[in-house]
Amino acid sequence: MKLNFANKLFFIILVLQIRILSQNYFIEQLQLADSLFKAENYFDAITEYKRLVFFDSAYQFKYYANFQIGLCYKYGAKYAEAIKYFVLAEVNSNDDEEIFKSKIQQVRTNILRRSTLRAEKILNEMESDKRFNQHQNEIKYWRGWNFIFSDRWEDAHHLFSGIGETNLAQICLNTHDKFYSVDFAKYSSMIIPGFGQFYTKEYLSGLLSLGWNIFTGYLTINAFNQERIFDGIVTANLLWFRFYRGNFQNAEKSAAEKNVIISNETLFYLQNEFECTKP
Repeated sequence: MKLNFANKLFFIILVLQIRILSQNYFIEQLQLADSLFKAENYFDAITEYKRLVFFDSAYQFKYYANFQIGLCYKYGAKYAEAIKYFVLAEVNSNDDEEIFKSKIQQVRTNILRRSTLRAEKILNEMESDKRFNQHQNEIKYWRGWNFIFSDRWEDAHHLFSGIGETNLAQICLNTHDKFYSVDFAKYSSMIIPGFGQFYTKEYLSGLLSLGWNIFTGYLTINAFNQERIFDGIVTANLLWFRFYRGNFQNAEKSAAEKNVIISNETLFYLQNEFECTKP
């Protein structure tokens, strides 16, 4: 009986030592991975976090390690991989707060890669989830950023205003006010060739459009007046209609391109100069 008891005691002590050693190994592995992450050595950090996940049979660090791997991929602009690991972090989460953090990172990463429809879907799900009632302002905040990356600057202005982000709201309103109306540029050029280009401050293009339309229009009308019907039809189809259609298509394209430039200027400012939490 004494021998049997001694064997059991030895076995218990051995198991405890193995657990302690394993726990020490995991902690050391985690500290190594975290140190690489803090040093922005993301590639090596990913390797160490993945090693931790592989050996963590007790699922102690799977949420944290997967979350950190997602951040590493995100900071390295590997957005598809980042989302994959944020989803794995969500699956291995231990409470509602960890689920929320994982989902928000999925939203932020989708915003960065301009998968705005996917980001909107996740935000809608989170907004209707009672577990996240205390995070409604944060959800609206990232919805505002999703509007920004969707070029919905006026919607972003209203949303940021509603949650007290007045500086961001004003930037969004200023950007919206600078935009050219693509429809106005197009349809005004249908009425007066070149007007849309003048509206977008493309004066040389506007003058050329107006001039070519007047010239080809004159040739067409002159041909019909002289009863050169065939010449008039050919001139109208090959020249006048071509320049007329190209005129309003060019005006529409010009307005759209100017709006992209305006958006990019604001995004550059937000990224490099404006102090706030960003995707």
